[in-house]
Amino acid sequence: MSRIQLAQGSGGRENQQLIRDLFLKYFSNPILAQLDDAAVVECGTTAVSTDTFTVHPLEFAGGDIGKLAIAGTTNDVAMRAACPEYLSVGFIIEEGLETELLERIVASMSSELQVTGARIITGDTKVVPRGAVDRLMINTTGFGAVRADCSVKRIVPGDHILISGPIAEHGACIYAAREEIAIAGLTSDCQSLWPAVKALLDHEVPIHAMRDATRGGLAAVLNEWAEQSSTRLMMTEEVIPISEAVRGFTEILGIDPYILACEGAFLLSLPAENSSEAIDILHRCGHPDAVLIGQVENADNGPQVILTSAYGTQRLLDFPYGEILPRIC
Repeated sequence: MSRIQLAQGSGGRENQQLIRDLFLKYFSNPILAQLDDAAVVECGTTAVSTDTFTVHPLEFAGGDIGKLAIAGTTNDVAMRAACPEYLSVGFIIEEGLETELLERIVASMSSELQVTGARIITGDTKVVPRGAVDRLMINTTGFGAVRADCSVKRIVPGDHILISGPIAEHGACIYAAREEIAIAGLTSDCQSLWPAVKALLDHEVPIHAMRDATRGGLAAVLNEWAEQSSTRLMMTEEVIPISEAVRGFTEILGIDPYILACEGAFLLSLPAENSSEAIDILHRCGHPDAVLIGQVENADNGPQVILTSAYGTQRLLDFPYGEILPRIC
């Protein structure tokens, strides 16, 4: 079939054929191959994260909804210093979706799984009538074994704040793709972050907190950290990495890059004496733009995020508000 039919989500022969010929073709492993109603695994102390991906368009420069679903969920698990091991996946497919497109997306998911070694161990497929959903949505839940205590509650004054790479690339890419704006070099940073986190943990870097800056971007994460740790975060604006493509795009349209999503950059809070080592490790494992961007201080006037410009002036970086850009993930 060149397009997905309602019968392929009905639980009958056509549904079994779709599972066998497409999903098992790319996701098969001994646990999933049992095709039981529930998978049985051992995972020790476990970090669990779930997300539903509705990004539009389904394919974009640097990725697609499938790659995003795998990377986004394994990244959330990795941000708790946990090794992504298992995932569940649920597909909600609109009747008439091109089978070739679905296979490209599933193949992309399979490729991204190889970055972390995580396995899909259970799943579900629903096909709904035309117009009931916009082409394709994917739900994923990730499970991982925790390797270290890593939580916002551990952020303390004196910590340094690092970022692993340029900000706003995913949000800018999706915005441009949706509005059909051609910007040279504008590509999503969508990628799995566990290899970088693993390298830091293998070198026993004492990370206090990590967070990938997805919806709400850098501004959302920093303000959440300030509020949840009751601290003031002092950020140096000129060192925050922003690519020329993103900078040009946001300046032309008057968009604040600090509120646009990343899907391949993460923030770390850690003791000041360990920041140089962490930056060096990140540089050596595929994040050459990792840099120190700020530090944590006591919140004398309540939780705040303050940006200091190259001229020494300071301004508050507030939480994003209102509708920023829907369906970026």
